[in-house]
Order: sequence, then C-alpha cells, then structure tokens
Amino acid sequence: MESSQNSLPDSAAILQAAQRIKTFINRTPVVTSSRINKMFDTEIFFKCENFQKVGAFKARGATNAVMSLEEDLITNGVATHSSGNHAQALSWAASLRQNKAYIVMPSNSSRVKVEAVKSYGGIITFCEPTLEAREETLYKIICKTNATEIHPYNDYRIIAGQATAALELIDEQPRLDIIITPVGGGGLLSGTALSVCYFSAGTSVIGAEPEQANDAFLSFTQKHFIPSIHPDTIADGLRTSLGTITFPIILEHVQEIVTVSETAIIAAMRFIWERLKIIIEPSSAVPFAAIMEKKIDVRRKRTGIIFTGGNVDLDELPW
Repeated sequence: MESSQNSLPDSAAILQAAQRIKTFINRTPVVTSSRINKMFDTEIFFKCENFQKVGAFKARGATNAVMSLEEDLITNGVATHSSGNHAQALSWAASLRQNKAYIVMPSNSSRVKVEAVKSYGGIITFCEPTLEAREETLYKIICKTNATEIHPYNDYRIIAGQATAALELIDEQPRLDIIITPVGGGGLLSGTALSVCYFSAGTSVIGAEPEQANDAFLSFTQKHFIPSIHPDTIADGLRTSLGTITFPIILEHVQEIVTVSETAIIAAMRFIWERLKIIIEPSSAVPFAAIMEKKIDVRRKRTGIIFTGGNVDLDELPW
C-alpha cells in the first residue's frame, strides 16, 4: 500500500484513490429536477453523497487514507477530531481493516452523529467545542495510544479521496459550467478544485459558506488565513477553519466563495426535502441556498452541486 501523504494529489493520485476505494464505497447517483431547472432557468445536477456509506462524502477520504496506511502505521489504530461525519467515516473505515478509531468530538456534536460513531466502533472522547480543545485532546490521546492521526481535511490522502466525488460527477456529466460545494475545512472544496483542474478544464469551482461561519470567505477574499472564531450556524459540518494544505489549493484553483444566511440554509434544506424527496443535512443545503439567494448566477448554465451528507437528527429539525 502506498501513501500520498506528503504531496499534492496529481491526476494519477486521484484516479488511484478512486480505484483504491471503489469496492468499499457507493458510486452515488446524480439526480435532476425539471421543475427546479425551470424555476431557476438552469440545469442543476445534484451529486447525492447523502446516499454514500455512513451518509456522507467523508467516507471517500477516510477510506482512501485508511487503505493507504502500511500495516505498521495502523496497528495501534487511527485517531482524529471531528464534529460528526469524518468521525463516522473514520470509525467505519478503520473497522474495514479491523482496527480501532479514537475520535475526539466536541460536546455539542449532533446526537445522531455521536450514536453513529459508536455504532461503527469509534472510541469517543468529548471536549469543549473549540478547535484548540479538539487539538489538545487529540494530542493527548495519540501520545497515550500511539495511534496514527487522520486529520478531517488537512491531509493529502483525504483530499484525494474527497476529489473522487467530483471525478464521478464530471464523468457522468461532462461540460459543466460550474460546480458548487460547501466549505468548512476545505477538504471537499480543494479536492473538487483539483479534479476540475485535471479533468474538466473550463468548469468554475465555487465554495458556499454560512454567513455566521464565514472564515473561508474572509480568508479567500483577503488572501491570508483567518480562523473560524465562535461560528454560530446550523450547518454543523462547516464550523471548522481551513487547513494549511487546503487553503493554498483553494486560493489557486477556486474561482469564488460566497456566503448565505441561516434563513436561506433552512429554506434550501426544506425545499430539497420537499421537491427532490431526499434527506440532506444543513451543510448540504448551503450551495443551493446560494442559488436561492442569487449569490451565484446559474441562469442558462450547467451546474453541479455536491450534496455532502444526509445525517440529520429527526427530533431536531429546524422547521
């Protein structure tokens, strides 16, 4: 097994990641709605990672990272910090190799995601909901267990794995004008940007982010890293800061980052549930919210949107 841990994924690395993970993950469907297209005078292709293993695209990166590890690096298990979807994905991926996953989760993590991590065998340690607390707690666990860290997004193997979602979308729907993804830590956005760079020249990549967790927007527009401080958004998967690896990729290869209101996120989430009859979580709704708020002009364009996940606590719906 080889690892692309220390170098920017090239086209071969992304194709290799797709090959490495294909027997473990789902090739998720791309759906359309003629009614939605008519409403917004566009063609939108929704890549449904809410139908992915563990209910989110994070299964791609976690599986690529875990399956890349040499035996001596996984013997003591893997470890990470995550508010939910990466935690589930890494726990599940580690179980495929019959190894332990040590997961640091903030105390305000979604109940349904906590239960899912447990169901996949993840060993959870809770901490205060700050990046500093997450990193400190993870450091202590790694010192104690000698587990290998698999960062949620600031890892080339993770980025290469996440890039396979856009690779599949491009393969199924070539000649897209735009691909829009949510942005939190930037693993999916940077992976998508690399896939577009290598496999779909001429397609623009746009990131969408909550106004109340707008660190990526600020970092992108001001061209220097600005951390996320006290993000207050329903999109729990987008509360993290960009990484030292993801930020430079985004600066170089992403055309724009836009922000949307909490009201629009909830409205977009409900709209997708009602019109497409599929469950998406708030983070997934952010790109479509940007279209609803007219932050991105998609008129008469072929637009791809990646629905990042569908892990929702049905007892805590925002409407």
